[in-house]
Amino acid sequence: MPHVFPSSSTYGFIQGFLYKVLRLPEEHYLHRIITTQKGKQLKTYFAGRRAGQILKHIIILFQNLVLLKLSGIREIYNQKINHRRVLEILDCWSEKIQEFKESEPREASALDAMLQAAKNGNIEFIDAMRKANPDLLWAIDKNRRGIFSHAILNRRKAVFQLIHDPTVIGSNGPMEIVSSRKDVFGNSLLHLAGYLEPSCSQRRYSPALQMQKEILWFKTVESAVHPKYKEAKNNEDKTPREVFTENHEKLVKEGATWAKETAESFTLVATLITTIMFAAAFTVPGGNNQDSGIPLFLKDKMFNVFIIADAISLFTSSTSVLLFIGILTARFAEKDFLKSLPLKLCFAIFALFLSVVSMMVAFCASLAMLLKGNQGVIITTISLASIPVIVLVPSQLELFFEIFKSTILSD
Repeated sequence: MPHVFPSSSTYGFIQGFLYKVLRLPEEHYLHRIITTQKGKQLKTYFAGRRAGQILKHIIILFQNLVLLKLSGIREIYNQKINHRRVLEILDCWSEKIQEFKESEPREASALDAMLQAAKNGNIEFIDAMRKANPDLLWAIDKNRRGIFSHAILNRRKAVFQLIHDPTVIGSNGPMEIVSSRKDVFGNSLLHLAGYLEPSCSQRRYSPALQMQKEILWFKTVESAVHPKYKEAKNNEDKTPREVFTENHEKLVKEGATWAKETAESFTLVATLITTIMFAAAFTVPGGNNQDSGIPLFLKDKMFNVFIIADAISLFTSSTSVLLFIGILTARFAEKDFLKSLPLKLCFAIFALFLSVVSMMVAFCASLAMLLKGNQGVIITTISLASIPVIVLVPSQLELFFEIFKSTILSD
């Protein structure tokens, strides 16, 4: 049950911060103090304790009396308490496991539990059990697939990283362990990395980003394999790379379709902005002097703001169009999903965002020149001009940061 362990908690930034700063009482007696709030109990509890200990418990008392009145914080606090209780139960079971004889772990379903924990990525459970009984780490199922096999199939990075732990693999080294293990179908661990993730149909990511993550995972496992084993074949006479290509053929097509549809939609918007800003550069606010052709507001400071913003919007929207065209004309090979395609999409979306912001700045500067003295109208217009930017931020920058995180920060 991975959801009852800390590693599987999916908190946001603020929730994660609150989870870390909330302090739990060291014993259940403090809960009774907080509930009853009797001075006599407080005096008895704090008697003989150091100043630092007293301060720590005062902080705990404060958070329980004040912070936990908020339902959201109380939910996080209760979750943290549950995590601690589960870890305490796990500690008790670890002590019991150490007393087991040779056949008892299988009778107690400890081996099956280890395999299930590997499928779910429950690293706390696996870590506690292997320390209690190292032999549990080498449990296998009817297909001769062990902890690392299921970790690879289900993309459980924390579990797979145990293969680099010297206390786990001994003196043979991770390359030898990865290369030598095969299931009943002749699949090595690298062959298993070539299969599509079982939960891929319920993915949260776009097909293109999902394909990128599949390639990155295959390369992660491949880096732990000796080069001479990368071309090893299974019972179907297929290499790991052939298994990967065969199982990801549909995902590649879905990713290509998604990328083209996204690029087409953004190209239309970027082209429209380019057309508007190009025309605005030659039809400046206030017009031009009929004799000299010089703009009438040339010496106005807001005119400089208008021209600069117009130029930035024109250049960034043009850049965005070219990048999106590059996506539309891409060949969409497997390796393109790793860096080339995500980077093009990432920079194109960012350029489009800058063009929209610059367009709104140019619009506001134009009105400021034409409506001097009407501060109320100018302020109202500028406020309304921020609406397109506010709408664009959550809808498109979320995709930008998702691509940026998986492409740039993954290195």
